[in-house]
Amino acid sequence: MKRRMVSLFLAAAMTVALAGCGANQAAPQAEKPVVNNEQTAEQPTVNQEVKLSGEIKIDGSSTVVPITEAVAEEFAAIHPGVKIPVGISGTGGGFKKFVIKETDISNASRPIKEKEAAEAQANGVEYLTVKIAFDGLSVVVNSANDFVDYLTVEELNKMWAPDSTVKTWKDVRADWPNEPIKFYAPGVDSGTFDYFTEEINGKGGAIRQDFTPSEDDNVLVQGIAGDKYAIGFFGYAYYEANADVLKVIKIDGGKGPVEPTYESIKDGSYAPLSRPLFIYVNKESLQRAEVKEFIKFYLTEGRNLAKEVGYTSLPDAEYEAQLNEIQ
Repeated sequence: MKRRMVSLFLAAAMTVALAGCGANQAAPQAEKPVVNNEQTAEQPTVNQEVKLSGEIKIDGSSTVVPITEAVAEEFAAIHPGVKIPVGISGTGGGFKKFVIKETDISNASRPIKEKEAAEAQANGVEYLTVKIAFDGLSVVVNSANDFVDYLTVEELNKMWAPDSTVKTWKDVRADWPNEPIKFYAPGVDSGTFDYFTEEINGKGGAIRQDFTPSEDDNVLVQGIAGDKYAIGFFGYAYYEANADVLKVIKIDGGKGPVEPTYESIKDGSYAPLSRPLFIYVNKESLQRAEVKEFIKFYLTEGRNLAKEVGYTSLPDAEYEAQLNEIQ
């Protein structure tokens, strides 16, 4: 059964009931519970949920969206007064909004760049960096592709480098079909694009120009699923949710072919395409109750939700350490 993705999430409801007991007029000793009951009705107990309202604006990485939307859905079920719109502008596009205070939280599949950090500082934006999960950037082909078993980092570079002369699969390996390759990749504002090009081509943004780009990974999925000889890359969760129409490729980083799995991503053996994922939080926004509670919820409930939507959770100690920073 597929793990839920962007459009499918848990529904939750919480009900808090308070019960009082009647007073006994004939017995003075019964008056004390009545007084306590009245106090309880006026002052919420620790078990009651604080009523929150407002709006939390989020934008950024499409790779991080499945986790953030899952957390947002769960949180909104408990706090229906809080609206949480989640945009998909890519990591770079999200940071462009974040550094000028258009958003409260920025989803990111890479660390913030020096230039972006400088822009944030110039605009008076102080932020908290929160690591939320691990992802294995996945290279995928059409499920009908029966000849690609694995690719080396060198072959990936040969295919995706700016000066690549590869046009057909036969250009990669002589015994592969003489069929043209259709290339799909995240857009230039994507952190996944930056990460892949830096790790495979040695420089962020360095890539062949004849590829089909999209900031929405679902568009890439559709393109690759519709072309037997296509290839592309994006976050592991998007592969897992579409494993019936896609085939994930093992990558040989120098120690033999390794397939991206929860275990290989977490232990780093899926190299060099394992990476951490982040959310960046405006510290000024963090002073608002709804934002602070959302981040706390993200670092508690988000651990399991990350797994549910196809990512690898951090060790509990890392979540706890970050949680302590905002208590």
